[in-house]
Amino acid sequence: MARRATNNPRQLRSKTCGCQACTEHYPPAEHGERKRRRDCLGSWQARYRDPAGKQCAKNFAKKKEAEAFLDRTRDRVRSRTYQDPKRGEIALEEWWDLWWPGQPKGRPTTVNRKLSSWNAHILPKWGKWRLCDLEYQELQTWITTEIKGYHARRKTLELLRGMLRGAVRDGKRIPYNPAADIELPVPPKKHADELRPPTREQCALIREHAAMYYGPLLVFLEETGLRWGEATGMRWGNVDLDAQHVKVKEVLIDDRGTLFRQPAPKTVAGFRTVPLTPDAVAAARVMVDRWRPKRSVSPIGDGKDLHPDELLFRGPQGGVLTRHNFRRTWIPAIQAAGLAREVKNPETGRMEYWPRVHDLRHVFATRLKDLGVKEKEVQAVMGHDRGSKVTWLYQHAPEEVAAHVLAAMVPSGAPDAPVRTLRAVESA
Repeated sequence: MARRATNNPRQLRSKTCGCQACTEHYPPAEHGERKRRRDCLGSWQARYRDPAGKQCAKNFAKKKEAEAFLDRTRDRVRSRTYQDPKRGEIALEEWWDLWWPGQPKGRPTTVNRKLSSWNAHILPKWGKWRLCDLEYQELQTWITTEIKGYHARRKTLELLRGMLRGAVRDGKRIPYNPAADIELPVPPKKHADELRPPTREQCALIREHAAMYYGPLLVFLEETGLRWGEATGMRWGNVDLDAQHVKVKEVLIDDRGTLFRQPAPKTVAGFRTVPLTPDAVAAARVMVDRWRPKRSVSPIGDGKDLHPDELLFRGPQGGVLTRHNFRRTWIPAIQAAGLAREVKNPETGRMEYWPRVHDLRHVFATRLKDLGVKEKEVQAVMGHDRGSKVTWLYQHAPEEVAAHVLAAMVPSGAPDAPVRTLRAVESA
């Protein structure tokens, strides 16, 4: 085994120092005599070998600093906790090029959402920064003040955390994840009136003002609680009108204007069997009689071959029904019904309409709760992994709750004690 160098750390010669050793190493030019000093100004170089045996060096202003560094580094090499500082000196955009290709990609919408978060938020702000220069407070301020919208903040932070977590794991490019403890601002709360779905009477009013062609679809959505992509991607081969149920086995997703068939619904619980009421069966029969869809269910493959001839619900021209085109019918219908309420989203600044098509799913959940269906069964039919606010949030209107409380406090026929007391005070 090679002996340890006795001159480690060693002092490097300096062109600006006038001591004898530096003058001999860097002779001064004519008429350029340097002032001689008692102490040399040269930096101290600490040399060490990394776990791979590669010679490394780092310079310090003082000998004690270099010796302390050597002691710490040798201990880390022996305990296998050594971290090469240079590995954390790459720019975040360089780390993205190394990290992103190895990540599981998942659904096309998930991939494009992550790419959008990277290109729109992270790259412009932090792309040129080195990994080792990223600090918690700067990242926290950026998330809080520069990114608008709770969901945009959450998804961007998830991506950044994943990138930096990978940098920690990859040979400890950085000692810790500076984004691990970042807190998201609490999203603004909405009043219960803004969250409440329309009543069944209001849904009927919307259907009256919508184009007649879309009546069966609206009935089907209200009677089954299917998500938009689950209903528009429903294959006739997965519908059993005799047994009065449909099997949700795939979903149609719209990614930046491009439609895909997705082999799995939103969650694993999305694979489910949904019962069909007589109204839902009648709505399905109307569409079957109109389009005569094929009973076959073609393989999904890459998801781009949509096979609209197998779909239960289609557009007026027989093609795939898109959310964008249906919106042209939905907005005028809720406006004509006198129900449309346009509200500005305080986070994003966008104008949003109430009610939404998705609210028909909430109408379905409220109906099941009012009928006394068990929570576990509602979760199974709606495709929830667990209980959520979507399942139970709309079971009662605030006015109904207030009326029930008032009835408990002041039963019908009870003496009006508070009024009598008030009158006694007034007479006094």
